[in-house]
Amino acid sequence: MTQIIYDGTYEGWLTAVFEIYEYKLEDIVFAKNEASAALLFSTSHHVITDESKANRVLSGLKKRLSAEGFAALYKAFLSDVNEIEEIMLRFAKHVLSSSKNVEEDFSNNAVWDLRKATRLTRKEAHRMEAFVRFKLTKDELYYAIIEPDCDVLPLIENHFKKRYADQRWLIYDTKRKYGIYYDLENTSTIQLQFNPGASSSKFLTEICDEQEEFFQELWRHYFTHVNIESRKNMKVHLQHMPKRYWKYLTEKIPNIKKEAR
Repeated sequence: MTQIIYDGTYEGWLTAVFEIYEYKLEDIVFAKNEASAALLFSTSHHVITDESKANRVLSGLKKRLSAEGFAALYKAFLSDVNEIEEIMLRFAKHVLSSSKNVEEDFSNNAVWDLRKATRLTRKEAHRMEAFVRFKLTKDELYYAIIEPDCDVLPLIENHFKKRYADQRWLIYDTKRKYGIYYDLENTSTIQLQFNPGASSSKFLTEICDEQEEFFQELWRHYFTHVNIESRKNMKVHLQHMPKRYWKYLTEKIPNIKKEAR
């Protein structure tokens, strides 16, 4: 067994695919950044991301895939599904070994597994576009905290850049410990030490604009009054808005000060 150790980036994975072919490596397991201690008897192959190698793999895949299928491979990578790199490798090998398009070849497990991972990422990105809730800080920065199942920040970046082009904003993924920041002109990827209590009442009082609490309460009031109690269906509600998202949704966070009174 060969353990492929790469930097965790899409370009790093593509470089790894090139070297798997180059060195005729077999029985592959991927590891990000460092070797897995669980694989004691495996040999290790360290991959240094190489843009030219990555582009050669991309070129080969692009010739054999539709535009949608080509984009799906990247979406699958962002899914964070267990063993997704191995699934993608099997898919890539199937694509590169065939003279015709294999995207609909669901008799192949890798094709089907990749399709499921892609759908998961697409669904999570769509939810994040709907569930992001910004808060305004005293220095006029709108920030939002998310914790999605998939690494969707690269997919939702353009949506928010177009929708909120006239304000500075930061969307931070606490699960992956990085965020995207928009400065009214460009977006950039940032890493920072983020306060885990960023949704607490005390934290909001310290950093948020004076009117922020008022607007949050206004949104809760609106959300409460548009609900029709007699038509309440929690099963359907949870299907569209799973509980794992609630801790960052303004309408689901009670007003602590109000409850204290």
